[in-house]
Amino acid sequence: MKKQAKALVQHPTGIIGIILVLFWVSVAILAPMLAPPQDPDNAYMMVRHGFSSLPNPPNGQSPWGTTSGGYDIFYGIIWGSRTALVLGLVTVLATATIGALAGGVCAYYGGILDGVCMRIVDLFMGIPFLIAVIVMTTVWGKGMDKIILALIVFGWHRYARMMRSEVLVVKEQEFVLAAKNMGASPMGIFFRHVLPNALSPIIILMSINIGRMVLVAASLSFVGIGAEPGFADWGQMLNFSRNWISGIPGAPFYYWYTYAYASVAIFTFVLGWTLLGDALGTMYGKQEAY
Repeated sequence: MKKQAKALVQHPTGIIGIILVLFWVSVAILAPMLAPPQDPDNAYMMVRHGFSSLPNPPNGQSPWGTTSGGYDIFYGIIWGSRTALVLGLVTVLATATIGALAGGVCAYYGGILDGVCMRIVDLFMGIPFLIAVIVMTTVWGKGMDKIILALIVFGWHRYARMMRSEVLVVKEQEFVLAAKNMGASPMGIFFRHVLPNALSPIIILMSINIGRMVLVAASLSFVGIGAEPGFADWGQMLNFSRNWISGIPGAPFYYWYTYAYASVAIFTFVLGWTLLGDALGTMYGKQEAY
């Protein structure tokens, strides 16, 4: 374990990924201190400075300016980091757990069970992911809880397919056969020997998918079918800036602050988790080759 951690830290892209991930995790943890909420019971609702439809540039009251509707950009970015982190972790942990257990158990027992499971997986894989999520969130209405549920419903099958491939290889290894000969129970073998030795690619996919899920959720909020109005979400902040991206005649970047901060936040958050997953994937590939 120490050897793997050392290899990860020494990996160039891994270092950048770790730094970016730790930065946003720290911002999310320290959100109440960095941007104290006016109403602790509704901390995720962005602070408003008036109700003007025109954005306001950075000033003493709002250091990063306000969006259309008077929403404080600094507050939205800080608390939006919590939204992104919670959404990414909850979605990925749920989809990975469901997919890994479904794909792993079906592959381990094989036969009719495996065939039925894989046909269900094929059915979900045939449905365009983004379109399915858009349709489901449109039907259910706005809200981060609905987005998370939609991402889980249509995101678990990737883990199931990957876990099945790994389990089919691991269950034929000598240590698994030895456990069977010693009289260990099938479920005991699966959870003690097969599952732990098949999790490496799942962990890599989880790291990459945290950024991917946040990007999908931001896209939904950008088109107006994601977060509730005023909720601290980076995608919704970009939605507020849509009418101001082109600036004013002669000054195309006049309202740069309405979209720059949210764009950088999404980019660095997704980049961090992607680079971390890429570094883990490179390490895993090297270990397999070795």
